[in-house]
Amino acid sequence: MSRCAWPLLRRLPARAALALRHGGGAPRARPVASSASSSSSASSGDGGASRAPDTSLFVPVPLKPGLGGAAEEDVGAELTRPLDKGEVLKNLNKFYKRKEIQRLGAENGLDARLFHQAFISFRKYIMESSSVSADLHIILNDICCGAGHVDDLFPFFLRHAKQIFPMLDCMDDLRKISDLRLPPNWYPDARAIQRKIIFHAGPTNSGKTYHAIQRFLSAKSGIYCGPLKLLAHEIFQKSNDANVPCDLVTGEERVFASEDARQAPHVACTIEMCSTNTPYEVAVIDEIQMIRDPARGWAWTRALLGLCAEEIHVCGEPAAIDLVTELMYTTGEEVEVRNYKRLTPLTVLDYALESLDNLRPGDCIVCFSKNDIYSVSRQIEARGLECAVIYGSLPPGTKLEQAKKFNDPDDPCKILVATDAIGMGLNLCIRRIIFNSIVKPTVNEKGEKEIDSITTSQALQIAGRAGRFGSSFKQGEVTTMHRDDLVQLKEILSEAVPPVRAAGLHPTPEQIEMFAYHLPDATLSNLIDIFVSLSQVDGMYFVCNIDDFKFLADMIQHIPLNLRSRYVFCTAPLNRKEPFVCTTLLKFARQFSRNEPLTFDWLCRHTKWPLAAPKNIKELVHLEAVHDVFDLYLWLSYRFMDMFPDADLVRDIQKKLDNIIQIGVCNITKLIRASQSAAAPGTAEAVSEDFPLSTQKDARVASDRQGAASTEALSIAVEAAGLRRAKNSRPSRLGSRQEDLKSYGRGSLANRLLREGLLTQEMLRQLESEWQDQHRNGRYGIGSKRDDQHSSKETRKKRK
Repeated sequence: MSRCAWPLLRRLPARAALALRHGGGAPRARPVASSASSSSSASSGDGGASRAPDTSLFVPVPLKPGLGGAAEEDVGAELTRPLDKGEVLKNLNKFYKRKEIQRLGAENGLDARLFHQAFISFRKYIMESSSVSADLHIILNDICCGAGHVDDLFPFFLRHAKQIFPMLDCMDDLRKISDLRLPPNWYPDARAIQRKIIFHAGPTNSGKTYHAIQRFLSAKSGIYCGPLKLLAHEIFQKSNDANVPCDLVTGEERVFASEDARQAPHVACTIEMCSTNTPYEVAVIDEIQMIRDPARGWAWTRALLGLCAEEIHVCGEPAAIDLVTELMYTTGEEVEVRNYKRLTPLTVLDYALESLDNLRPGDCIVCFSKNDIYSVSRQIEARGLECAVIYGSLPPGTKLEQAKKFNDPDDPCKILVATDAIGMGLNLCIRRIIFNSIVKPTVNEKGEKEIDSITTSQALQIAGRAGRFGSSFKQGEVTTMHRDDLVQLKEILSEAVPPVRAAGLHPTPEQIEMFAYHLPDATLSNLIDIFVSLSQVDGMYFVCNIDDFKFLADMIQHIPLNLRSRYVFCTAPLNRKEPFVCTTLLKFARQFSRNEPLTFDWLCRHTKWPLAAPKNIKELVHLEAVHDVFDLYLWLSYRFMDMFPDADLVRDIQKKLDNIIQIGVCNITKLIRASQSAAAPGTAEAVSEDFPLSTQKDARVASDRQGAASTEALSIAVEAAGLRRAKNSRPSRLGSRQEDLKSYGRGSLANRLLREGLLTQEMLRQLESEWQDQHRNGRYGIGSKRDDQHSSKETRKKRK
């Protein structure tokens, strides 16, 4: 373009200049935000405007300043003159302060934050470049000479902004990709048939799943979708025992009913593994209320909307009936509801257990942390009783063995200590459920840890395990360990379970790939953040928590992987609080990226296999982590068979490791005693990785440490009690509970700690005895006179 044309351009408004210059390399102005809104509104059909994106997630792409070749530099300087960078800086700052420019930027998707970031980058680019493009050089020179206006910089500023924020130029497409308001349309195969939906609703031990499974067994083909590997394995076993060939499919395992590995017409699987393309006569979706789960709810939504079956049998709590009915209304399918009542009576006792001396055969004490499990099981065995132990991180085989030991009428083990892992998936012969505590660590919708009272749904699920139909106990009983908890438990159990309001969703690999096509420089974690920020869902759905996914994405970001492989690694099922497992995944990904197969020998070297039976709790926890590593290998082996080639060998040593862990669990009291006698400083933390800080502190109170450690544990318990007090108020409770919370802080410290379940009467007596022993032996604990004098001296020294 000749220089004589530039004065004409300068006299045009900035927006008109933008349009004219588009053909010359500068971008055309387009009000991204408003066009995106209209696009989204049109696609939704409800006339609602799309929400503004969270621009704090937009990470700028770094641009290097122009180094300036000789030819480029000569063009700008030859047509005008070399730029005075001081004058350029003054005019750039004037440009930034112009309200008209800020408004024009907002119309093109640059809110205040993005506008500021884009300007800082634009200014730095110009000031640090030895040369800029000829057209920008001419405009800057004219402005410095007084022959131009700073507004004429806007086309070049916008071009730069879209280079560092590429999402601005494709916001319409990004909004369409992340529009999650019509999930039924994602499954055309299911929409092509008219499905019959039957909801089997009832409490635990009501026979609802039994009736659905009977229909599953009588069908020509069928699929069972359960929340746990144990449940899938149970149906797999039951089906084959009934001469109905059935395969087993979990994330880590494929077991064929036939020896020639032909696919059977029936399959039992974990819900994440169900196929939405294979046609079946009957499908069973168990525990449908988990469709509201913050992390896994998407799997139930996918199964409910996407399974290609003539009959869908849904089993779960009545609280999910309305939501399932609404969801099926959007697919044009009606729901038949069949209600069931509990087959055996369940009684809430009028008295608490109060002491482990009052235990009877068939009792199950439910705890909500490993540390409570360890403490309670040791106290039980100190009374000459045997107990079985079940908690979530135990391998499935160990859980089954412990359940078998407890259920065996000829085994002397008559007491069970367990977490809420017994809530589903295990058939247990329990007469009485005893809640050791009614507060539980939870993760809210934002991914934040909280300690709160268990919900009505959780309480009913756990309590319902007592007096199971067909067991030796014809009725079930439920109570608490502490008297003060019993009133609260009765209130929880008497409340109606709140209805399930929404179903979970999760972005698919295809959606993330389309996002990555538009934003090639963004990290996977950033892509997910932007996707969730832009995603739109209607009132029946929510986007599941993706913190674990993002954690793994950030962890392996530096490893060169293609997007699909990276996505698979980030969906691996592991506990991110287990450092050994996370480190192993990192090593897997690094070796995978080098195209080096992960062999059996490599895995044995990494895990130091073979391993011995544990000598203390810390070693037991490590063995559980190694078992999870083997699970991770098997999970990846079904996605990358060539790179993880030794699945059969790994499965063999995993069974051996399961037996080793069983030995450790059977001797858990000895392991606890060995851990405490060793008094290793890091032991408590190693045992408590799975639980929030406050729970770790509670566990220290429960330990039998000697001397000053007992007093320190007491002070830690006070702090934990304060945290629980802050978290434990629930407005939905009855008036008596609200009044109880108002007077919570009254009474002695010991009473408050007993009330919270942080101390038992026995622990309090032991603390008192140890305190007295310290003084008799001339030792001083925290809070003693000598200690106070010492602290006063230290304070005076610091002041000086």
